[in-house]
Amino acid sequence: MGLGFSSIEEYVKNHLRMFILSAIALVILTGIVAVSVFFVVVHGEEQTMVPDVTGKELTEALLELQVKELYPRIQLRYTHTSRDKGLILEQEPLPGTIVKAGRRIRLVVSQGVIVNRVENFISRNIDEVRMDMMTLQAAAGGIALLSIKEPIMYEYSADRPGTILAQKPEYGGEISGPLAVEFVVSRGRDNQTVTVPQFTGLSIPAALNLISDSGVNFRFIQKAGSDGESGETVVSQSHAENAAISINTPVLLTVTTPENIPDNEVFGIFRHTIPQNPYPLTVRLEALLSSGERQRIITVNYTGGEFTVPYKLPQDTVLILSMLDRELLRETVRN
Repeated sequence: MGLGFSSIEEYVKNHLRMFILSAIALVILTGIVAVSVFFVVVHGEEQTMVPDVTGKELTEALLELQVKELYPRIQLRYTHTSRDKGLILEQEPLPGTIVKAGRRIRLVVSQGVIVNRVENFISRNIDEVRMDMMTLQAAAGGIALLSIKEPIMYEYSADRPGTILAQKPEYGGEISGPLAVEFVVSRGRDNQTVTVPQFTGLSIPAALNLISDSGVNFRFIQKAGSDGESGETVVSQSHAENAAISINTPVLLTVTTPENIPDNEVFGIFRHTIPQNPYPLTVRLEALLSSGERQRIITVNYTGGEFTVPYKLPQDTVLILSMLDRELLRETVRN
């Protein structure tokens, strides 16, 4: 018994439906497989353990990272010795950390010391060399690669005071780590003398300027003016004009107090004991006004001892004493 037309049509429809459903199922399955492969590739990267390369040569460290399919990110750093130049100082992540392949590992590599030879310091000023060494220390991240061995040896010579006469180690010596350099420094001529200028009759500012120019040692005292004496004036000096005295001998200068002092001003003598130096160093006294303005009172080369300077300034002015541009003291002016 044969199939009727309607039966054939129904048969075709059933097979067509099954074919379409199979095709759709195949497409869905293919999509699921593709998505699965994608996530396996993205999220299933091979994991590896970070090796310990600290203390190893850079080339050796790079080879070990390459085997683990890890990549370096290199940073350079100066250290206090030349013996560790090219070695790995630090790494991040730490050894033993599990990471994905392809991860970048931060390596800190030593560049050794910032300088590797002792330079020639002879004929340079010891204070300039000290400042250079401080700058070098800052550039090396706080590591004192070079320092001055204390106490410094001083001797009399015809060279300018503060001039370096000899050094140890000598020029060209290798620096393998922190090094203290020994210096022999000039303190100037033995029994060096200066000629005393005429101070009597000068105003206080003029006397201070003359002290700066002449290089004499000095001390100030004050007194009330007598008949015929002007205020704020040098009225006597302990050594006569044109006298030759030792550079360390102070000239005592007597100044008169002002005839009239406004209520908002103060007249006095600034006093501070400065440690004795082997030769004169640059000392500066400044006035910091309430407006923020700075006024220089005196700049002078001074060997040390009691430092006395007269002043007349508004109340609450701040006096600033410095030596070699290093602040020693601040003092507020008050009655």
